[in-house]
Amino acid sequence: MPFKTSKLVTVLAVLGTALVLPACAKEGPTKAQREIVETESDRLNAWFENRFDETVLRSPMSATRLGLDQQQDLLDDTSRLFKNETNALTETWLSELRRNFDPDRLDAATKLSYRLYEYAAEGSLEAARYDDHIYIFQHMSGPHTGLPAFMSNSHGVGNRDDALNYIRRLEQFGSFLAEQTAFAESQAKNGVLLPRFVYPKIREAAQNIVSGKPFEQTGESPLWKDISSKIDGLGLDSKISDDLMNGARNALMNHVKPAYDDVINMTIRHEAMADDNDGAWKLPDGARFYQSRLKHYTSTDLTADEIHQIGIDEVARIKSEMQVIMKDVGFDGATRQFFDKLRTDPEFLYENTDEGRAAYMEQATQVIAEMKAKMDDLFITTPQADMIVKRVEPYREASAFGAFYNEPSVDGSRPGTYYINLKDMNDLPIYQLQALAYHEGIPGHHMQIAIAQELKGLPRFRTLGGHTPYIEGWALYAERIPKELGLYTDPYQDFGRLSMEIFRAARLVVDTGIHAKKWTRAEAVEYMMENTANAEGDIRAEVDRYIVWPGQATAYKIGMLKIDALRTRAETELGEDFDIREYHDVILANGSVPLSILEELVSDWIARKKS
Repeated sequence: MPFKTSKLVTVLAVLGTALVLPACAKEGPTKAQREIVETESDRLNAWFENRFDETVLRSPMSATRLGLDQQQDLLDDTSRLFKNETNALTETWLSELRRNFDPDRLDAATKLSYRLYEYAAEGSLEAARYDDHIYIFQHMSGPHTGLPAFMSNSHGVGNRDDALNYIRRLEQFGSFLAEQTAFAESQAKNGVLLPRFVYPKIREAAQNIVSGKPFEQTGESPLWKDISSKIDGLGLDSKISDDLMNGARNALMNHVKPAYDDVINMTIRHEAMADDNDGAWKLPDGARFYQSRLKHYTSTDLTADEIHQIGIDEVARIKSEMQVIMKDVGFDGATRQFFDKLRTDPEFLYENTDEGRAAYMEQATQVIAEMKAKMDDLFITTPQADMIVKRVEPYREASAFGAFYNEPSVDGSRPGTYYINLKDMNDLPIYQLQALAYHEGIPGHHMQIAIAQELKGLPRFRTLGGHTPYIEGWALYAERIPKELGLYTDPYQDFGRLSMEIFRAARLVVDTGIHAKKWTRAEAVEYMMENTANAEGDIRAEVDRYIVWPGQATAYKIGMLKIDALRTRAETELGEDFDIREYHDVILANGSVPLSILEELVSDWIARKKS
């Protein structure tokens, strides 16, 4: 499942992430040379921090997510002018980096930072060429659901001023969403339209935000519920509380409601203009756009055809492992028949009731607790930040992912969170519960992201930025490593691990099938039904996700394959000197990096161990 990054990570695409030790003469550098390296490294790290501060200053919402007390009454500027300014800044800063700093005069860690910044800046400028191709509103994410989620989960209210800032932000929903709808209107005029089926889903999610009180007499809208509970929790004088609540009500009625009405009306217009074609191939210059997305999401130059074939090969390999478990549990039949059994047998599902939801949450929490107790067997570096398991808020169940992770706040005031979407328990089979918890929580996203945030001596763009194939590749790899500790004691849970891996392998086939080979939505669903054990409803939701998010689903398996291959190489070359805890430290202790640089880091470690 995808890691849900903050706006900061998007903004920090301007920034970047690497470690190559400088070659030295046999006698080593002189004192004067060491002083130059130290001075230049300090100077560049100060430059990185200044660029980071400038970037955060341009994103008040990022500051809030980071727990910084600045511009807490503002939302981000999302206008086209601001985007153009950001791209111009990226070009300016990249030119400044290359003009004013010499990589050969830097220490190893800072040289890596130089390369990572350069890599990310170049990637950001490349992606900007296709800004108009990225769907602003879609059913999986977008400002219509992202804004309420930000207010609920990031904007804390600890005093009257925080509440006033919350209200001021509500008053800016209109201008914020107007900028986004204007961009979407421009896209539509240029032929960038979602498939027709997506628009009703966007409308439903938008309507959920403005349903209930204070917009209607019955029910309670999510934003009203959030601000009400936060103001009530302050224990203020009743007159002050009433004034704040009146301010919130006015902001919701006069700014939020009209903005969402505009979004809803826009989807009606665009739906009438849209067709049923699903892939990126239908967009202007669609083939090149899709290839740029594949490079962005895999940090490789693999083509769509190459990724498609890798997926086919991996599906076949994983199926052979599955057949071993099927034999062990006494099933005599085809893999598709076993998949159908898992989909339909009620023993593999909790009841679709409040009691069933509570039972799932309890077991998921227990799985995380057991893994926490085993971390020292797998890791040298572990995070200080805690992690909790939490249900996705009901108002965004319809549009949220099935499960995802939110990073902890940098100041430690908010733990990392493994969110589970309990809307339909038929989409959360028990046999996948362990692997899903390991992916989203520990040892998956929480280990990688929280460790990165807490790394000392690195510029913040490295500790807070991210590369999708590294992040998701690690999380998919992390689904398997608890098996080495004997934590998959139930063969069905182990099959669940394989079923999640084959799902990611099938994504390589389906994503490239939709966007490069003109597969229909129905063809993609049928391939997933034939080759994965997921419930049909889950498969349909996933296919719809790939359609609106070209390329992203390829990151998981490509990243995992690289981490697996590097581990196999290290085990082969080091033999008895291989230490899994050290290997994981090499993978995690430099923060997020592109896959090519990750290979360099592992090669360095192997060479040092050998010598």
